[in-house]
Amino acid sequence: MKLKFVIQKKFEKSIIKTKEISQLRGYKKQDIDSLNTKYKKTLKYLKLTQKLYQKSWNEINDKFSKFIENVTGHKWAYKNYICVISLIEPGWANDGTSNKIMRWWRDNPYFMRRITAHELIESHFFEIYNKNYKNEELAEGQLWALSEIMAHTLTSLPKEVKEFWPWNTNYFGSYYASTGYPQLERIKGKFKQLFLSSKDFDDYIKKAINLIKKYPKINMLSKK
Repeated sequence: MKLKFVIQKKFEKSIIKTKEISQLRGYKKQDIDSLNTKYKKTLKYLKLTQKLYQKSWNEINDKFSKFIENVTGHKWAYKNYICVISLIEPGWANDGTSNKIMRWWRDNPYFMRRITAHELIESHFFEIYNKNYKNEELAEGQLWALSEIMAHTLTSLPKEVKEFWPWNTNYFGSYYASTGYPQLERIKGKFKQLFLSSKDFDDYIKKAINLIKKYPKINMLSKK
């Protein structure tokens, strides 16, 4: 798997305009309408960010790609993935239906690695679920919660990840322990134990699906 960083204003606008993302982030109409002006003012720096992000990511791309295939037992769905550099969206992953993710431009080029990996892993999990576990018929919110937990798990628990981001922080500036979502903080410990006790990743997914079914109302906007 190879990841390429790109600038795509039209794509960014299409994502942040969705009802779900607008509600989650609190984006207003003026935030979206002002993007054209912001792009004109910052394009020079977006291109510089693109170059710096790419250089940093290239240093870990091949090892990270192989690590995820080894630990999950599933190959990446695409040979090439695209990360759209956003002016305002911290991080977005697709639901296993494309090869695109999105990260904002504000991070140090090394600091950005973990959450970029997080978004890639979310997409990878969705692809695995759609191919092998769709008959479980999880609610959209339950599936979202699992994708976040899977990505948080694989960017924090395996010892191998310290080679990719040894500074042990995520984009909220907190230690490995934080998912960034209060509703997930309350239950993540249970999923951690499942991961540590599972024989392989598919065994973990099966156990995690059974556990998340106990939380039918969970979603990215819920408080519990």
